Amino acid sequence: MKTFLDENFLLQNKTAERLYHEYAKSLPIIDYHNHLIPEQIANDINFENLTQAWLYGDHYKWRAMRANGINENFITGSASDVEKFQKWAETVPYTMRNPLYHWTHLELQRYFGISELLSGKSASAIYENATEKLKSPAYSIKGLIRKMNVAALCTTDDPLDTLEYHQQIAGDGFEVKVLPAFRPDKAMNADDVYALNTYINKLEEVADASISNFAEYLAALKSRHDYFAANGCSVSDHGLEQIYAEDYTDEEIETIFSKIRSGQSISTYETLQFKSAMLVYFAWWDHEKGWVQQYHLGALRNNNRRMLSLLGTDTGWDSIGDFSQASQLSKFLNKLDSTDQLAKTIIYNLNPADNELIATMIGNYNDGSVAGKVQFGSAWWFLDQKDGMIKQLNALSNMGLISRFVGMLTDSRSFLSFPRHEYFRRIVCNLFGEEVENGELPNDIEWIGKLIGDICYNNASNYFNFSRASSGELLTSVNNG
Repeated sequence: MKTFLDENFLLQNKTAERLYHEYAKSLPIIDYHNHLIPEQIANDINFENLTQAWLYGDHYKWRAMRANGINENFITGSASDVEKFQKWAETVPYTMRNPLYHWTHLELQRYFGISELLSGKSASAIYENATEKLKSPAYSIKGLIRKMNVAALCTTDDPLDTLEYHQQIAGDGFEVKVLPAFRPDKAMNADDVYALNTYINKLEEVADASISNFAEYLAALKSRHDYFAANGCSVSDHGLEQIYAEDYTDEEIETIFSKIRSGQSISTYETLQFKSAMLVYFAWWDHEKGWVQQYHLGALRNNNRRMLSLLGTDTGWDSIGDFSQASQLSKFLNKLDSTDQLAKTIIYNLNPADNELIATMIGNYNDGSVAGKVQFGSAWWFLDQKDGMIKQLNALSNMGLISRFVGMLTDSRSFLSFPRHEYFRRIVCNLFGEEVENGELPNDIEWIGKLIGDICYNNASNYFNFSRASSGELLTSVNNG
């Protein structure tokens, strides 16, 4: 019987062990999509306690606590941090077979050297131990990032963001490259005309421009896209239910925008046309600058309207959606490809029923110009667990080239989430190791080890071309073994 979370955790055979320990374990991390707060990195804060570092903003844990019957007062309410941690600790033993059980204990081990299982009984000692460490200089935000051997990370930023904290980080000599990502979801959200107008008014202030027609709106947004590029941005990101690719004319979009600007309601079809047009313009700008564009598809957000009204968005009331993806995604990519304006693209899928759909769709637009130009992105959100990762990896392997995959990301709001890269790497090594030992792959450890290194680090390093870290060069390739 194996020991829980020992050095060979998730590695089921000797080949997998060798692949992980010799070729994957020591590689740096490129976390090219997350929701970390740049201000906290810039100011290099220390969390006051483990609750603040671990539970604030983490709706994965909040959902588990609610399912375990924990009152909201101990989750997002007014209970003390000690009380909230105690309730989380009491919940952890009930999370067995949920990825939270693995992540929780990986994070305790990797950051704090704590191997004791978290429970209601061990909560107090673990809380005090970790909290004491979090107050020390070595456990500041930058210290936590350093502990995980992070080479580069990309936050998620609205076009209106000043990027002042990214500028501060870039100027302070921090050796990890911290870059913005352009996330213009609010700029195309015509579902709420009032909210969109409010956003446009703010854009006028930030861009120092008057916006009364669509051309002026595009010019102002393009100026922000340019501003992000000037501040080191080379990736965009879109959180969508599905790709929008309705037909439209320039005149129709002008009319729709005029209605929006005057506060008039627009039809459902006009809303889809406007979103479709905005996606195309954003994609053209990304191609023009050589950026990587990312599309996160398939989330059905804010399902519980009562709790949404009480707590707001991003508080744990989202689920997998069953949207129709194929025809609109094909139409959108084809529009860009037809004029050779399709940038490097990553498509993330939240519904596992669509894995094969996405895995085959990317092959339609990989034109040989760049290895892995269009990517089936890592299993994300509800799928970034063992089963979800394996399904995504198998679909990509069966219908594309896993050898050109750009690998894992955290997509997290927590500075303690970087061990998810280790989790992913162990799973990848085990998949290859099993097939070597089954005789399904040759026992060519040097070559397979190279592929492991590519999937875990090198492919992302080459694909994103984050050419310089804040201090010194970002590694362009790593070969271990």
